[in-house]
Amino acid sequence: MASPHAGPYHRCMSMEAGRQPITSNGSATSPAAVVEAFLKAMQEEDIEAAMALVDDDIAYTNVSLPTLHGKGRMEKFLAGLDRPQLGFEVYIHAMSTEGSTVLTERTDVLIFGSVRVQLWVCGRFDVHDGRITIWRDYFDWFALTKGVLRGLVGAVVPALGPKPPRS
Repeated sequence: MASPHAGPYHRCMSMEAGRQPITSNGSATSPAAVVEAFLKAMQEEDIEAAMALVDDDIAYTNVSLPTLHGKGRMEKFLAGLDRPQLGFEVYIHAMSTEGSTVLTERTDVLIFGSVRVQLWVCGRFDVHDGRITIWRDYFDWFALTKGVLRGLVGAVVPALGPKPPRS
């Protein structure tokens, strides 16, 4: 179910010339396409589509926080975030792939009611046989704190709130 908060999926950098990320039947064709499809599904709050791109033995880590092991635990965590007042947007600024590893530089927007928290994130995804086996995000706690403060101010005085990320 699409969130009332979910805006359009944002890809700030242009796609590589000639690259076909998704086949006509909707399946991803490369590690980068799997990651893009996963992040888009996350933004659209389509947990079923996101979980279809995750391996049963996934390791999901926000570095400095505990790692979630296994598709079931990750799905349970994500299902807990499926609430009308919560939302997520993603702006991909750069993506690099070497073999089965995809690195992303992006801005994630965490939405809590009228509070929008923008956070720069670097992510690593390992993709094998069309499924994400490792998802590891790196972020700065100080930047998160500033993002929360900007979001709170923006909820009270919208003109002072966060602006959309740029590429």
